[in-house]
Amino acid sequence: MLKYIIRRLILAIPVLLGVSVISFFVMQLAPGDFLDTYRVNPNISREQIQELERLYGLDKNPVTQYFLWLGNIMKGDWGYSFVYKIDVWQVMLRRLEATLLLGVTTFIFTWGIGIPLGITAALHQYKFTDQALSTLGLIGLSIPNFFFALLWLMWSANTGIFPIGGMLSREFANFPWYKQIGDFFWHVAGPVVTLGTASLAGTMRVMRGQILDEMNQDYAEFARAKGMPSDVVIYKHTLRNAINPVITSLGFSLSSILGGALITEYVFSWPGLGTLMRDAIFQQDIYLVMANLFLQGILLITGNLIADILLAASDPRVRLRMSA
Repeated sequence: MLKYIIRRLILAIPVLLGVSVISFFVMQLAPGDFLDTYRVNPNISREQIQELERLYGLDKNPVTQYFLWLGNIMKGDWGYSFVYKIDVWQVMLRRLEATLLLGVTTFIFTWGIGIPLGITAALHQYKFTDQALSTLGLIGLSIPNFFFALLWLMWSANTGIFPIGGMLSREFANFPWYKQIGDFFWHVAGPVVTLGTASLAGTMRVMRGQILDEMNQDYAEFARAKGMPSDVVIYKHTLRNAINPVITSLGFSLSSILGGALITEYVFSWPGLGTLMRDAIFQQDIYLVMANLFLQGILLITGNLIADILLAASDPRVRLRMSA
């Protein structure tokens, strides 16, 4: 297992390099640069523009800029934000907490509800429960996130049950700890339901199909023929094989925590990385964008590695292939 992990980490290096090259030069394809707004300002002289170009490294060609950025990354320096005039990590840390809280809460919501509902639907195949859950799943997959977010805001504004935006209440700092936790979940409910509805529906449908498929396998039929209780067959044997596709999706879920909530963050005024990156792209704050994309690449590789390790833990056949 250790050799496998080391091999995967070594193979991740060219992947990250490829991601960084493509991301950097796609950003360079956009016309102009960050200083365009300064160039059209008659109060800023040409000499000042040239000084700013030297300060930000924009007087060099794109290839040189890339290798300078790559060299700094290897030394732990992720770059300097043109807009905020501080290191990009300091800018991202201000928003990273909000994005991680939203992403992790959505992930728990999706898996914690989607997997049990998928199992329930499979155990009641073609009955009312199965048909009702399948209908809800189809609706969840059909409604776009932005439209669902608007429906939630309209409902919240009319009923007052949930807030219509923001992450915390104004009086949050004065609340006791248990009220602070409740206040966070009160605000995060809308974004989580909006983000997690489609994923929950997809997870539920995958689990239903996999459970039904595994229950018809020879090993499950043999276990039932020997008189093994149905619950043991389902939860001890078939579930371990049925959950493999859901575990495989973990890598993509982990990387989407940082970049998959732009519209939801915008609609709910959630102070996360999604809206920050949108503004950075429009303002051509290239090093801030690169830091976010590079971090997403690291999370994608890490998530896939964790998914493979979890697959090996749940499926002996995967362990044999990894040790070969």
